[in-house]
Amino acid sequence: MTKVEALQREIEMLSPEELAELCAWVLKRDAEAWDPEIERDAASGKLDRLFEGSAVDHRAGKSREI
Repeated sequence: MTKVEALQREIEMLSPEELAELCAWVLKRDAEAWDPEIERDAASGKLDRLFEGSAVDHRAGKSREI
C-alpha cells in the first residue's frame, strides 16, 4: 500500500467536521505553494503577454468590474 492509499483510508474514517478541517488546510497549503510560483513567473516576464492581452481587452470594453 502506498502512502497516498494509506492516507485515503484514514481520510475515509474522518468525521464530516474533520474532513472539512482537512480540506481547508489542503486548500490553504496549495494556495501558499502557488504564490511564490506566480511571483517568479511575473518577475521573469512569463505573464507579460497575458497581462498585455488583458489590458487590451479591458480598454476594448471586454471586461467588467467584479
